[in-house]
Amino acid sequence: MDSIQYSKENEELVKSGFWAKTKKFAGKVPFTRDAVAMYYCAMDARTPLWAKGIAFGALAYFITPIDAIPDALIAMGFTDDAAVIMAGFRAISSQVKDEHLDKAEMFFK
Repeated sequence: MDSIQYSKENEELVKSGFWAKTKKFAGKVPFTRDAVAMYYCAMDARTPLWAKGIAFGALAYFITPIDAIPDALIAMGFTDDAAVIMAGFRAISSQVKDEHLDKAEMFFK
């Protein structure tokens, strides 16, 4: 994860497709809170570019329809997405602030 570079393409992909995919699968995948917190962290102007690169890369993988295990396979389709989100979240955990976690929590209320 540390070798992921910031990509404007990933940022644009996430900005345009994150909320639609998240709302569609929010109740079906257990890692959604972490993904939402990571999104808010990535959007924060105070977050370093290296952390944005990791966050946008992981989130882009989550929302891209082409991945290792198709999301249509509900039982197993999100295992690869979960692994990428969890690895990304761990890699930038020092940058995910309480306010990002609070905003993620508010999304589910």
